[in-house]
Amino acid sequence: MRTIGLTGNIAAGKSAVADRLRAHGLTVIDADALAREIVAPGTPALEAIVARWGARVRRADGTLDRAVLRSIVFADPTERAALEAIMHPAIERLRSERVAEAAARGETLVILDIPLLFEAGLTASVDQILLVDAPVDVRRERLVRDRGLSAAEADAMIAAQWPVEEKRARTDWIIENAGSLEALAHQVDALIPSLRAIGTA
Repeated sequence: MRTIGLTGNIAAGKSAVADRLRAHGLTVIDADALAREIVAPGTPALEAIVARWGARVRRADGTLDRAVLRSIVFADPTERAALEAIMHPAIERLRSERVAEAAARGETLVILDIPLLFEAGLTASVDQILLVDAPVDVRRERLVRDRGLSAAEADAMIAAQWPVEEKRARTDWIIENAGSLEALAHQVDALIPSLRAIGTA
């Protein structure tokens, strides 16, 4: 089993790349999906979050209020570190289970979609790294336009991640996503043979 870590700073377009990889039949294990799964009502991670930040982070229906939690943790590095200490081990356990399931099915290549691959110190856990990148001003515009964030919130989220120059220097493949979805798809399509070759190496 070989693994490729798919990552990119926020609003770079990583999710669109993941969707295109799935369209080519590749298995993608999405850290964001795992993160949602581990904070479902009744889970230990959600209870730990509520214990730390109080009932304000839980909606009336019992689900996590992500907007409230985001406003807390992105305003304070100490709070963000506390959240990561709860989330990352639980996500990693679930990710390992999903990789083992893929191996049991006979798959030889899995894409691990991990937004915080570098920040969480997980680069050594994958065989290769695929980075999706876009200029900071483009990413800021996407956060404001597509996610409804204020400019200040967008800047805080961008600042919370590693500078992309450091990531680019430690990456095997880079997909540039400052243009159209069609242009992005062409780049992914061109990369597929190289990615598949990793699974047969």
